[in-house]
Amino acid sequence: MTPLSQATAAAMDENPLELLPEVLLAASAVLGLLLGSWLPRARQWLVGALAAAVCAAGIVAAALAPPTTAFDGSFVVDQVTATARITVLGGTLLVLVLSAVPLRAHPRESEFYVLLQLASLGTLMLAGAADLLLLTAAYLLASVPGYVLAGFGKDAYGTEAALKYYVVGAFLGVLMLAGVTVLYAAGHGTSYPLLRDGLPSAPDGLAAVGVVALLAGLLFKAGGVPGHFWVPDVVQGSAAPVAAFLGTLPKAGALAALYRLGADVLPGADVPWAGLVAVLAAASMTLGNLAAFFQTDVRRLLAYSTVSQVGYLLMPVAVADRTDLAQPALLFYLAAYAVTNLGAFAVVCALPGRREIAGFRGLARDRPGLAAALAVCLLGLVGTPPTAVFLGKLEVLGAAVDGGLAWLAVVAAVNTVASLFYYLRWLAPAVFPSRPGQPYDVPRTAAVTAYGAAALSVVLGVSGGPVLALLE
Repeated sequence: MTPLSQATAAAMDENPLELLPEVLLAASAVLGLLLGSWLPRARQWLVGALAAAVCAAGIVAAALAPPTTAFDGSFVVDQVTATARITVLGGTLLVLVLSAVPLRAHPRESEFYVLLQLASLGTLMLAGAADLLLLTAAYLLASVPGYVLAGFGKDAYGTEAALKYYVVGAFLGVLMLAGVTVLYAAGHGTSYPLLRDGLPSAPDGLAAVGVVALLAGLLFKAGGVPGHFWVPDVVQGSAAPVAAFLGTLPKAGALAALYRLGADVLPGADVPWAGLVAVLAAASMTLGNLAAFFQTDVRRLLAYSTVSQVGYLLMPVAVADRTDLAQPALLFYLAAYAVTNLGAFAVVCALPGRREIAGFRGLARDRPGLAAALAVCLLGLVGTPPTAVFLGKLEVLGAAVDGGLAWLAVVAAVNTVASLFYYLRWLAPAVFPSRPGQPYDVPRTAAVTAYGAAALSVVLGVSGGPVLALLE
């Protein structure tokens, strides 16, 4: 092929419409920033409405997009990308609804919506990246707006949360960049096909160092061990909608990126990738559960719960190249976890003054709908039928056993039983008589979001068979 024909073929591959959900988010963020500069404070909500409309349009575009590659193969549109797109955009839409009432007429309302869209955009790019340079750019785009969102309230807790989030993210981000550099030297390229061909002949030590450093950065975005230190402080100190977003949705992009690396790049390299991920999965679910046992603040409890959930989500990543069950298990669990965890956070948003477990006393009598939604979401996170997480856990356990990691499935089963303790410890006060003089002032949007997420978790669990067939 002549240089001219090569340039023509590369130009044909550069079709922005193949990244339509990402393009819509980017355009909406830029337009929202411009609108926010001119709209009066009472009408800043229009920027949020635009963001919600773009998220809905992006979900439709993601569902209809055919499998393809874009920009010389650096971005892949496949089942993994499509599921991550739908999950992240749907979750972002729920967070926008949760934010509508608390942010109404806020001096920086439009900036919040713009930052939320940029963080979602970075997460989507993480999910579809098939080149280490694009992966690095996506990591930064997903991280930097998150630092600002964590400290958006400008109070003492938010400032501390933002600082800790930034320090941990900066350190592990530099480590990830070092890993990308080492892998480039080892594999003689940054694209995944080049790395797949080059890493088997690279020095084992060099490849191992690069893989470990890259894994550390992606685990920071996922909130898993050893990059989990920021999670409890950020979830506790941020505004409730921000905590719902940062504690849930970045995991979809990071875990999709990890799965793509494990399935497409690292199988041929002489690096114990699967064993390392399996150990980190066991550590995440165990440490998350142990730390959650002693929490009385509901946000910190949910924070450590998210750390433990990453452990279950890492199980199919560990067997990505060993069994065909890994991909549908990961994708279904991601969607199930996102909607269920956002439902639990929606209940927290609906009761902003109730930050301790004891504050939920009498919820079943005073707000039976919220109590039911909380019960569905918390028992769903345990893995109780017929919720979606129940089927997701069955799938990841089956994938681990089929991939030769039966010991990890046993660890996951034990941790699942253990997690029931602290979820029930939160639910128990809800059925006790309430104390007099403590009315529940509930934002309607948050309550509706909680009801909808709980119902969707059940519907997704009941209809899991057809959904899993699509994910395969």
